Amino acid sequence: MKQAIVSYHKDEENHWVARLACGHNQHVRHQPPWTNRPWVETEQGRKTMLGHQLQCVKCEQLAPRDWYEK
Repeated sequence: MKQAIVSYHKDEENHWVARLACGHNQHVRHQPPWTNRPWVETEQGRKTMLGHQLQCVKCEQLAPRDWYEK
């Protein structure tokens, strides 16, 4: 199921994580050649991807939310 990116944060290992509209988190790493996401390396790049939809495996697995809006 596709879900929109609503914000970002860094995890404990300093990797970028997208917060999705569904309440799940998903790492958004740039690790070529397997994962090509150069946009994650700059603030402007991340801003341009807000609203972009990513496939959420956690939704497909009916996993509980990782975060809740305050």
